[in-house]
Amino acid sequence: MTFDSMNSISRRKMLKGCCAGFGALALDGLIGRVPAFAGLPGKPHFAPHAKRIIFLFMHGGPSQVDTFDYKPRLIQDDGKPLPYPLPRVTFASPNQYGGVMRSPWEFRQHGESGQWVSELFPHVAGQVDDICFVKSLHGTNDAHGGALLALHTGSDTFVRPSMGSWMLYGLGEENSNLPGFITICPTLGHGGVNNWSSAFLPARYQGTPIGHAGLKARDATIHHLDNDHWQAGIQKLQLDLLEDINLEHLGDRSTDDALEARIRSFEVAFQMQTEAPQVMDFSGETEATKELYGIDEPETDNFGRQCLMARRFAEADVRFIQCTHSYKWDQHSNLKGGHSKNAREVDKPIAGLLRDLKSRGLLEDTLVLWGGEFGRTPTAQDGNGRDHNPHGFTMWMAGGGVRGGMSYGETDDYGYHAVVDKVHVHDLHATLLHLLGIDHERLTFRHAGRDFRLTDVSGRVVNEIIA
Repeated sequence: MTFDSMNSISRRKMLKGCCAGFGALALDGLIGRVPAFAGLPGKPHFAPHAKRIIFLFMHGGPSQVDTFDYKPRLIQDDGKPLPYPLPRVTFASPNQYGGVMRSPWEFRQHGESGQWVSELFPHVAGQVDDICFVKSLHGTNDAHGGALLALHTGSDTFVRPSMGSWMLYGLGEENSNLPGFITICPTLGHGGVNNWSSAFLPARYQGTPIGHAGLKARDATIHHLDNDHWQAGIQKLQLDLLEDINLEHLGDRSTDDALEARIRSFEVAFQMQTEAPQVMDFSGETEATKELYGIDEPETDNFGRQCLMARRFAEADVRFIQCTHSYKWDQHSNLKGGHSKNAREVDKPIAGLLRDLKSRGLLEDTLVLWGGEFGRTPTAQDGNGRDHNPHGFTMWMAGGGVRGGMSYGETDDYGYHAVVDKVHVHDLHATLLHLLGIDHERLTFRHAGRDFRLTDVSGRVVNEIIA
C-alpha cells in the first residue's frame, strides 16, 4: 500500500485492509470499553462506593411535608396565613392559595435512628435505618417539563445528556450482553425521550426504554427479542454481512455517530437474545419474593414488577436503571385521596426492593435513589391540594456508600424553603457521580466549542452523607 493510496482511504477502510475489521472492535467491547474522559483507561477516577444506580422516580412531585419532612408548625398554624411572602414566581396564581394546611397524615419515629415518616409509607418506614433522607433539595423551575429535565439532565432549558447517559459514558457497560442504561415504563411527557437521551454524547449511551408510562409493567418488554424464523448461526451470518455493508458505508464518512450507534445496536440486540429474556422472566422467582414486591396484588402489581425487574437488571450488572411511577403525584386538589392511592401503589414494592437487595448483598454496591422533580407547598391550593414547590423538597438514598439512618439538611418551619445545608440538583448529581467513583468536574465532553458536564459549572459533593 503506497503513501498516496493511504491518504485516499479512511481509517475504517485501512483497518479492514489490515484485517483488524469489526472483530477487533467487537473484542474491544467484550474486554472493556475505554471511556473518553480524563480518568484512568476503563476505570473510575477513584475507588467507587457503588457500581450501579436504581432511580425510583415519582413523577408529579410528592409532597415532602406529607411524606418524610415532619413539620409540627403546620399543625399549630393550620388555616392561618403563611407568615412570610410567597416566592416571587409561583406555578399557580397566588389567588388560588389559602392558608397553611396541616398534613392529613400522622408522623411517627421509626427504627433505631428515630427517623420521622408519615403513615403514608408504613413499609418504607421499616427500612429507615438503611435510608439517608436529604431534606434540603432545591431547584429553579416550578413547571413539570423544566423540572424533569433539570433533574434528569442538569439543565431545564437546553437539550443535554441524561445522568444515566453521563454515567454510562464515563464508566462503560459492565455487561456487554445488555444495554448499560435501562428505563422501565418511562414517561412520554414533560420532556419525554430527552429525559433518557444521550443528546450530544455518542448515541450508544442513550437509555433503552422498556415499555412506557401508557403500558402496564406486565406488558412492557423489549420488542423483537426472539427470532422464530432463523437459528442463531444463520442470524450471525446475516449480521456479519450487514456489518460488512455498514462498515463499508461508514468508511465513506469522516464521522457518523448515528450509523456507528446503529452498528453497535445490532451487535447488542443479537447478544441480548440470550440474556434479556431470562432477566425479564419472573417464573423462577419464589412466591415469597413475588409477595415481597406485591406482585399479583391489585394496587402494587404494576410498580412491584418494575422494582423486581430493576433488581434483576442490577444482578445482571446494568449500570443505571430507572423505574417511573407516572404521572400521579401532582395533587393540586384532593391531596389526601391522590397521595394515599399513590403511596399504596409504591410503598410495599419499594420496601421489598430494599429488603431484597440487602438480603442478596446487592445493596452494598447498588445506590437506590427515590424522589420527584420537586415538592409541594405547605399552603393549601383550591382548598385541599398543594401547588408545585421547587424551593425545598426531600429525596432519599439507600445503599451504595451512603450513611443510613440519617437526615441531612432542613427546610424552614413550614417546609417551604431549604434553609440549612442546602443541596441543589447539581450537588445531587455531583454526589451520585462521586459515589460511582467519578469526579464530576473531570467528566466532560467537548461539543460546539466548549466542554460540557452533567453539573454544568456548579455542583458540590455532599460528603457529609457518604459512609
